Amino acid sequence: MSEFVMDANWLHWHQSPSKPVFKLPAGAVDAHCHVFGPGNKFPFAPERKYTPCDASKQQLWDLRQYLGFSRNVIVQATCHGADNSALVDALEASNGLALGVATIKEDITEAELDKLHAAGVRGVRFNFVKRLVDALPFNSLKRIADRIVSRDWHIVIYFESQDLPELYDFFTSLPTTLVVDHMGRPDVSKPVDGDDFALFLKFMQENDNVWSKVSCPERISIVGPDNNYLDVVPFARKVVEHFPDRVLWGTDWPHPNMKSHMPDDGKLVDMIPLFAPTAELQQKLLIDNPMRLYWSK
Repeated sequence: MSEFVMDANWLHWHQSPSKPVFKLPAGAVDAHCHVFGPGNKFPFAPERKYTPCDASKQQLWDLRQYLGFSRNVIVQATCHGADNSALVDALEASNGLALGVATIKEDITEAELDKLHAAGVRGVRFNFVKRLVDALPFNSLKRIADRIVSRDWHIVIYFESQDLPELYDFFTSLPTTLVVDHMGRPDVSKPVDGDDFALFLKFMQENDNVWSKVSCPERISIVGPDNNYLDVVPFARKVVEHFPDRVLWGTDWPHPNMKSHMPDDGKLVDMIPLFAPTAELQQKLLIDNPMRLYWSK
């Protein structure tokens, strides 16, 4: 048992997800997921904004097998701060079937970066969601970005759509590949061809170093699970069809900070053919793109 007590309103990850109807192609990659703790072995960060339940590497491997994925990309969760111990432990135990994205601070040494790379880290995450982080030191983030270029690492950026205008110039100043979490969390109450989403599409169109994860319909949808998150489909499909070589997909297991409901991971997998309706697009989304971004380095 963890020595930490999870938040009273924390929703535990789904204990009995459905078996997907959609059969994943062999070699499919879950390119966005997390591990939490266990807290008694890998303590959560003192500065964390939430205390989750434990979600171990073995439970992630079990889900991977159940859903039909072959590999994982594990992204450092904010509850662990810049202590990447749980992430590294999972990567080193994965037999090469998982690579990762870390959170680092500016004072990290080159030797520590070398150790992260050897463990399987291939990127760093910058979180710009204001409710999850304190004030952002942009100069420090830029210096971190400059240091990772020589390692051919990329940067995962997490932000919400209303903040893109003020972050746009900073993002376009970064010197390496950028991977946007969850399409920048578009407002799906607005038209897919409206001005808000047009700015995100412009961001990708004019910057060929920008990729996007077409993930987390459960976080973006207004109509919710009873309507299969269908309001997200036009946004995800537009990104996939316009930028087929720069898109990724992931479960986001164990779905941190979900407040309204806990998604069924099997049903999330069944949305993939709605986002990528052809076998060619599915091959790029699930295999070719993540393999090129992560395992080719």
